[in-house]
Amino acid sequence: DPSFRVQTDDETGQTIIAGMGELHLEIIVDRLTREFKVGANVGKPQVAYREAIEKSVEKDHRYVRQSGGRGQYGHVVIRVYPRKRGEGFEFVNSIRGGTIPKEYFAAIEKGIVDALSGGVLAGYPVIDVGVELLDGSYHEVDSSEMAFKVCASQAVKEAAKESGLRLLEPIMSVEVVTPDNFVANVVGDINRRRGRIHGMEPRAGAQVIKGEVPLGEMFGYATDVRSQTQGRATFTMQFSNYDFVPAQVAEAIISR
Repeated sequence: DPSFRVQTDDETGQTIIAGMGELHLEIIVDRLTREFKVGANVGKPQVAYREAIEKSVEKDHRYVRQSGGRGQYGHVVIRVYPRKRGEGFEFVNSIRGGTIPKEYFAAIEKGIVDALSGGVLAGYPVIDVGVELLDGSYHEVDSSEMAFKVCASQAVKEAAKESGLRLLEPIMSVEVVTPDNFVANVVGDINRRRGRIHGMEPRAGAQVIKGEVPLGEMFGYATDVRSQTQGRATFTMQFSNYDFVPAQVAEAIISR
């Protein structure tokens, strides 16, 4: 079947199957379970949400452990700050005067990156954030790379929690081509999916509706748009950007 595609999503770990439509996939799944006796747990693909901070926060954090023998000591002062959407992660080392030996800088950055990658609010990666290392201290005996890595990880998580952390969702650019008499149905459905209509234009005797819709609201859309237009509408969509999730929707996602 050349129209059937299978891939593994590295982020969610799900096996994603794709085909000519939902009926096509239902037949494939039925054959998997009935003919090949595969115990498949089938559901919607998981949405790759992200997290982002809204304001700059400074955090002074110490990591101290003493359990007989050599202890663990790390101390960092960091500032986390939001960056523009799409600018990614930035680490700035502003340490002056040797308050933290340079051999610990890589461990500090690694601890910060690992903490942000694992998420703070709901387990999704924190994106478009900058972290500045301002100051700190060390112990000649008890300090180690591991101690500073743990210290930096804890510090950035605490700072992120105080910085107005919010959930982001992928927004898709959607283009629907439909006959004139079904425009109201299509527009109404996009609005119900928390979408935004950007405009309409005529094309070859039909109307082209352009807008943006959250990816999480687009599952099952192929079937819905066909039923609303007697099978005469077609649509395409592609990733546009990440945007903040409304508070009420975010609460439901976080509580899952």
